[in-house]
Amino acid sequence: MPAQRRTPVADQFDPKLHHVVAPRRFSDLRIGETFRSPSRTMTEAYFAAFQAISGDNHPIHYDTEYCRARGYPGLLAHGFQVLAFTAVGAGSFPHAIGDSLIGFIEQSSKFLKPVFAGDTLYPALTISGLIPQRSTGVVVMDATLHNQTAELVMTGEHKYLLRL
Repeated sequence: MPAQRRTPVADQFDPKLHHVVAPRRFSDLRIGETFRSPSRTMTEAYFAAFQAISGDNHPIHYDTEYCRARGYPGLLAHGFQVLAFTAVGAGSFPHAIGDSLIGFIEQSSKFLKPVFAGDTLYPALTISGLIPQRSTGVVVMDATLHNQTAELVMTGEHKYLLRL
C-alpha cells in the first residue's frame, strides 16, 4: 500500500501574513537607515530599450560614432534611466512598509557624472527626514548612485507618504 501524502490544512497558511520582511510602521523608521537595491551593469541593450520606451531620439544615447566624435568613449545613459535605478521598489523598503505606503509624492535629482554602457550602478536610499502629520507621515530619503569605481554619479531626494 503506497504511503498517503499529507496535505497541509488550509487554515495553517494565510497569504495575508506572508511577508518578505517583518512589516514596519512609520513610527518604526529611523533617520539614517539605508535601504540598498541590487547593483546592475548597464548594457547597450538597456540603452536601446529605454530609448524605445522613452522616445528620446538624441544620438548621444544610441549612436556610438556621434559620442566618440564628442570625446565620449561610448553611449551615454539617459538621465531618467539612471534615475530609475533609485526606484524604491527595486529594494526592500516597500516590503518593510507594506500596506503603510500611500504613494511616491516627490523626487529631485542631480546628475554628477556620465554613465556609460559597462558601468555598474549601486543604488542606496537613506532616510533623512520623518515628517509626522495627523494621519500620515512623509519619509524623506536621500538617493545616491555610485558606479563601480566608487564615483558618485547621481544624488537626489525622494519623498513617500505613509499611513501612521
